[in-house]
Amino acid sequence: MPNWTYKKAGVDVAAGERAVDLIAPLAKRTRRPEVIGGIGGFGGLFRLPEGRVLVAGADGVGTKLRLAFLTGVHSTVGIDCVAMNVNDILTLGAEPLFFLDYLAVGKLEPERVAEIVAGVAEGCARAGCALLGGETAEMPGFYPEGEYDLAGFAVGSALEGAVLDGRGITPGDGLIGLASSGLHSNGYSLARKVLLDEGGLDLDVSLPELGRTLGEELLQPTRIYVRAVLDLLRRAETAGAVRGMSHITGGGIPGNLPRVLPAGCRAVVRRAAWVEPPVFGLIRRMGGVPEEDMARTFNLGVGLVLAVTADRVEACRRILAEAGEQPFVLGEVVAGERGVDWA
Repeated sequence: MPNWTYKKAGVDVAAGERAVDLIAPLAKRTRRPEVIGGIGGFGGLFRLPEGRVLVAGADGVGTKLRLAFLTGVHSTVGIDCVAMNVNDILTLGAEPLFFLDYLAVGKLEPERVAEIVAGVAEGCARAGCALLGGETAEMPGFYPEGEYDLAGFAVGSALEGAVLDGRGITPGDGLIGLASSGLHSNGYSLARKVLLDEGGLDLDVSLPELGRTLGEELLQPTRIYVRAVLDLLRRAETAGAVRGMSHITGGGIPGNLPRVLPAGCRAVVRRAAWVEPPVFGLIRRMGGVPEEDMARTFNLGVGLVLAVTADRVEACRRILAEAGEQPFVLGEVVAGERGVDWA
């Protein structure tokens, strides 16, 4: 009779326990005053602020993970995971409170898990939320060697009655765009097909137009807009100025901006309002990608859009710039059927 054990079957419980030991100090640096206890139990505890409603979101990193597998750089995808979630709930005016991650691996290597979760902790620190807990699942035979999947869940809160759902947007409002850091975490299936599979580019090649290697460009973490935007929402001089926000992810501006527009409102986006990062031109040129596909696949350099009252567009732009963002007047809201026109 064979002496089978769980470890021989591919699951190393001891390695999982070591991974938790490595993760604990990473989570500790993201702690907020509302957190009760630490990680390691069956659930995380968090005190709710009074008079606020919960806002939650879930998302993953998508096929951008393939770049981590190819380069061996696993320290940034955790930032992406947090960013995709906290930027989503930010659009409703929510302050991210805590984050939970889910990491599934074929073989659990504690040091690699710690490297990945270090990125998650860094993202939480940038967003000001606590890494409250998560799950690391070892699933032998389910993922190819060296590969994994990463997803996350953000929970935030907003003042009851002050949730930014876009219903207050009216024709005449201005649109402010915030620059992205590159592709963020969307469109990587097309980007890899064009640049790597068909284009044959090496991830280690330095491209003058990018100012860094292709691998560094494609692994550039998704920008987290939380601190700058929350500061804007809390400023007395711009109180009530922001009427809605859109996180520009898969679907680009045409697929995401209309989601926040109420009936009778249409967005006019001025294409000359911002400078497109060169990586998008590289993909467009090498792949012969039609402009409609570019616009509906990538953010094209616009990571977040805010709809603000016309009289305070400049004040909002100035405050966001002072917070370290790159804001620009993207366009305006006009009367019409919900959608986007390019000008």
